[in-house]
Amino acid sequence: MIANINEYGWHCVNAIEDDGHPPWTFTIGLYETRNHPEPIIIGRSRATSHYMLDKIATAPDEDRRYDLTCPALDLLPGIACYFIEAHAQHYHDYVGFARPYYRGKHFPLYQIVWPSNDGHYHWDKAARNSFKEWQPVLGRAPKAD
Repeated sequence: MIANINEYGWHCVNAIEDDGHPPWTFTIGLYETRNHPEPIIIGRSRATSHYMLDKIATAPDEDRRYDLTCPALDLLPGIACYFIEAHAQHYHDYVGFARPYYRGKHFPLYQIVWPSNDGHYHWDKAARNSFKEWQPVLGRAPKAD
């Protein structure tokens, strides 16, 4: 982990799907090395998540940063992904592995949220419960449609 952070500015952690719980992937080191909140993705494959996180992590190398107040349109081609600030109560369960790295100091964590295959976000009234369970939202979601 430390070697990756020293070389690339970040490290990627994958939690595999287990016992009906979705997989999740997050970064460690972006906040310290690039002053960017650590992103987390829940419910996507490891390959897709790493692709999305790499786009975020390498954006500063191209002199750009994602505006976390606006949807990103290039993380998943043609699909608007939202950034939602995660509540600290979820840190232990989802990014506990990052806590020792930050030596107990708070670090910002933003979840990347995308719509279901039928185009509904978690907060939409038409979103299916199975989708909501597969992609729980760790912070305050926008108002429902």
